[in-house]
Formats: sequence, C-alpha cells, structure tokens
Amino acid sequence: MYHRNSRCLALLLALLAGQFSTQAHAEAYLVNPGDILRVDVWNEELLSREVLVGPDGRIGLPIAGEVNTTKHTTAQVGAAITEALNKYMKSVPLVVVSLMQTSGNKVYVIGKVNQPGEFLINGETDVMQALALAGGLNSFADENDIVILRRQDDGSQVSIPFEYSRVKTGKDLDKNILLQSRDVVVVP
Repeated sequence: MYHRNSRCLALLLALLAGQFSTQAHAEAYLVNPGDILRVDVWNEELLSREVLVGPDGRIGLPIAGEVNTTKHTTAQVGAAITEALNKYMKSVPLVVVSLMQTSGNKVYVIGKVNQPGEFLINGETDVMQALALAGGLNSFADENDIVILRRQDDGSQVSIPFEYSRVKTGKDLDKNILLQSRDVVVVP
C-alpha cells in the first residue's frame, strides 16, 4: 500500500511541476467565472468530469464539495480538490485540472467605437488590440479621454486613463495597457 501511494504522490508532483513550469514562461492564466474546467481524478471515473465555473468563482464536485477557483491557476485548483478529496479517500488522490474553454476571459469595449461589445480574449490583449476587435474608433470618439475601468480585489473600481493619439503614433508605447479579464474600455 505504501509503495502504491508513494508512486501516486510522485506522479502527482511530476504533473504539478509540469503545470507550474509551463505557467512560469507566461503569466499564469487565472480561472474566471464562465470558464469550463476538466477535472480528472485518477482511477475515480465517477469523480472525473467537466465543470462550469459559476459566477461566484466556485465549482461543485461530488465528495469534494464546493471549491473556490477565484484568482487560482488550474494547478492550484487541482491542489485544492486533492486536499478536499484526501479527507475522504484512503490514498492521496491524483487530480489533474485542465482548462477546456476560456469562456469567462472577456473584456468589454463601449462607447464611440464601430462595434461595441464583449470580446473573448485568449492571450495577452492590450488596449489597442481591444479597440481593433471593436472595429476601431468612430469619427466622433474623443481619443484622448479613453479610460479602462478595472475592478479591484476589494470590489472597488479604478479608472485608468489611456491616450490613444500618443500610442497610435508610436509614442508612449509603454502606456498601451495590458487588459485583465473583465476590464471595460470606455471610449467617450
């Protein structure tokens, strides 16, 4: 029994190390409400399934109960599920969590753009790219009063100014802000 558990633990650590090293190369993707995760529990087919992350950032699993995914990577979610299941299982469960769909990784562009709306983003996206997704500014846009609204961890919101005219001419490229999930770009 001990030999089997140590092999499972070694396999789990190897899988988690692979996930951490992959995420270390780029900013680690944090799970968002609306994302779909695949939870695989080795040798426990009844516990393996796809789950939708709820609006509150939680997923529900048999035996493990509700697991919070807020501000967590898939590896961290897997570790939390492992911890929850370990209370009820004879041996340390091997849990792998994979991201199936990033349906919750969205930004919003509103105001005087040609195609306002919500946009799924699958990688790092800056303000200029988001404006391009929205079809660009219309002729009535005030390009120097654009703001990005960003929700903070405490629930408050901040407004980040963006000067389109400076960035579009190649000046102040460091001001082309990388957007975060659920940011709102407002073009007055």
